[in-house]
Amino acid sequence: MYKVDEIRLGFIGLGRRGKVLLKNILDLREDVSVVAGCDLYPDRVDDFCALVKEKRGAEPKGYASAAELFADSEVNTVIISASWEAHVPLAIASMRAGKITGLEVGGAYSLDDCFALVEAYRETGTPFMFLENCCFGKNELLVTNLVRKGLFGEVVYGHGAYCHDLREQIASGAANRHYRLRNYLARNCENYPTHELGPLAKILNVNRGNRMLTLSSVATKARGMSAFVRAKGEPTELLDKTFMQGDVVCTNITCADGSVISLKLDTTLPHFYSREFTVCGTKGMFKEDGNVAFIDGKDNHKDGMSLHYNSANDYHEEYLPSEWKTLTKQEMEAGHDGMDTLTLKAFFRCARSGEEMPIDVFDAAAWMAVTCLSETSIQMGGAPVEIPDFTSGEWVLREPRDVVDFK
Repeated sequence: MYKVDEIRLGFIGLGRRGKVLLKNILDLREDVSVVAGCDLYPDRVDDFCALVKEKRGAEPKGYASAAELFADSEVNTVIISASWEAHVPLAIASMRAGKITGLEVGGAYSLDDCFALVEAYRETGTPFMFLENCCFGKNELLVTNLVRKGLFGEVVYGHGAYCHDLREQIASGAANRHYRLRNYLARNCENYPTHELGPLAKILNVNRGNRMLTLSSVATKARGMSAFVRAKGEPTELLDKTFMQGDVVCTNITCADGSVISLKLDTTLPHFYSREFTVCGTKGMFKEDGNVAFIDGKDNHKDGMSLHYNSANDYHEEYLPSEWKTLTKQEMEAGHDGMDTLTLKAFFRCARSGEEMPIDVFDAAAWMAVTCLSETSIQMGGAPVEIPDFTSGEWVLREPRDVVDFK
């Protein structure tokens, strides 16, 4: 059993996301020592070292390369929050260096990367967790418990989306050294699938008694970013650029148990934030927009969603997991309404106990593969493409595992 008594953490990638996670740990996790960090940009390393020293009193080591951090024997646990392109190579190197590894989310660039990630885990046995925080979301955990308690009957369909107006972030990518810009200029795919897919895959026991078989993706034309940049008149270097990323990408996934998952990416048009989290079963359903839980036989005479707005709140007292009920105000405000806190708690708990990570390498490979597979499907006009079984047949025997214990 691989575990550590004292977590001595190294951070790889100290940009926008890395800073959020770092602040959460420094403010809330006194039991975690932050001993090292690295980034390609020296100013980010300097800011990291200064913040850790300010919060903890001891200055950590700052490195210019991940290789240096992996060679540091003091570091026994690593969180990777670098650019999407670097995620898989860094996670593989981290596992091979024997560091307990937490990997931030993003899509994969090839199936080879996904298989290599799984192979590194199988060869090393190094604990690995995919840090998909939306699996710990309030609605997602409430609905998972309702499903587990049988209130929804048999789940046949799930839908999720990443509706997030990122136009300003993408347009300022060069100035802010953010990787999204180069991806939106060069690729057309479901580039950020795991926020919406992860919770649904957990509910449907993907990789644990069920698996994803095929996907089909289509994309609209790309007009949102060009219109946004022209309206602003800046940045001038983007005025004559052609964006490849379609404004809306729709993906349908078929599963071995006959259920279907639909995903939507919508990040370059005006939109309020929503993950459109929807679960439909033979006895009930949930819809995030409207916060509606509808159970067969309960208020069925109310025709129209507006009459059921916020009905999900009626189930909080009995079915909302204790992990959410006991979150403090500070923990809620420390990133994504408490989801970051619960994700990190789970990661560090498993690192200490040696228990199985709640979101493992097989989940990471399968969920991340949606990106490169969607790219292929879009290029073929929405033709279905096969989703590999990264468990090598073990999905048939693996026991279901939720990210929290539903008592």
